Amino acid sequence: MRRMKTVVAIDIGGTQLRVATYVTDSQTPLKHGHTTTHADGENPYDRLTALIESVWDGDVQAIGISSAGPLDPHAGIILAPPNIKAWRNFPLTAKLTERFVVPAFLDNDANLAALAEWRFGAARGHHDVLYLTISTGVGGGVIIADRLLQGHHGLATELGHVTLEKDGPLCGCGGRGHLEAYSSGTGIRSFVADQIRAGRVSSLGGGESAKEIAVAANAGDALARESYQRAGEYLGIGVANFLHTFDPSIVIFGGGVARNGPLLFEPFEASLKRHVFHPRYLEGLTIAQVELGDSAGLLGALTLARLKANI
Repeated sequence: MRRMKTVVAIDIGGTQLRVATYVTDSQTPLKHGHTTTHADGENPYDRLTALIESVWDGDVQAIGISSAGPLDPHAGIILAPPNIKAWRNFPLTAKLTERFVVPAFLDNDANLAALAEWRFGAARGHHDVLYLTISTGVGGGVIIADRLLQGHHGLATELGHVTLEKDGPLCGCGGRGHLEAYSSGTGIRSFVADQIRAGRVSSLGGGESAKEIAVAANAGDALARESYQRAGEYLGIGVANFLHTFDPSIVIFGGGVARNGPLLFEPFEASLKRHVFHPRYLEGLTIAQVELGDSAGLLGALTLARLKANI
């Protein structure tokens, strides 16, 4: 009897590893499992391979992998993950291919979330897609004419690190004035903390999370509202630049900060209209929230493997 053809999808996070096996024409996992990324005395690679073995089923055709960057998807190398120090310049796809004797494919988590939303989620039926996740940082993914944009080094669409003000606030990457420094949860927190230190009167103490700042803003705190107004203003400037560059038919937002609704998106939409250089860019443009949630990493890895292995 011929065994069913399957794909293994992997979602690598700083705290958790998630793996699932899918029949090649399904988005419902046949088997799935998860474990913590780190454990005393164990390399995360050994934990990952054991997890893959636990869900291995059928005639596996390929392995797809979603991971935080920076990474080189062309060479299959994880370059310098901030939460897995043992994997600096780590040739993950080569090691998995050698271990399991099937092709393995790698890309960063934002790119694959965009790919998942294009295939299974909010961007179904769209051919030109801009995806932004706004959380602790700002990540991005772009699909043009049904193809994921990767670039020469595989490092394209680091949209959170587009410079909006050359002398702007410090970004977590060490640069200044990046979109992430204004519109991420970290950027919102830093602005509030700086204002409190400068003597601004507020119900806030300066150590709150972006979510707590949103609660204060909705309760009427002026500084909290200003922090989201500022984040939305710069997000509009950034997205206007991205519309000019990529001309998508849909912009999809994910991440915790993007779930704050009108607090962020009212100033964003007003700013976008002011900064786009021609209204044609906005005609027929869909602004949407992600649909896939936590499953986007696995489904993006699944889609990558299917596309790369032509299955």
